[in-house]
Amino acid sequence: MPVVFRLRGFTFFFYSNEGTPREPVHIHVEKGDSEAKFWLKPEIRVAYNDGYDARTLREMLEIVEANKDRIERAWNEFFR
Repeated sequence: MPVVFRLRGFTFFFYSNEGTPREPVHIHVEKGDSEAKFWLKPEIRVAYNDGYDARTLREMLEIVEANKDRIERAWNEFFR
């Protein structure tokens, strides 16, 4: 489970063995017992949400948007 970064108590990561074939670029976000997944392409959007309210999802979406290049770079470096 490569961690890309931590910010405001959230952990942004992806699973190294998720999906066969591998799913497109995405990021999981975890804090406490809650987790969400965001697709990065073709646009950044929530793939699933388990436990976050709408305000927190918007906050995470803004963080993912601001760090999209960083997330994609980490993904590509890991899976190459």
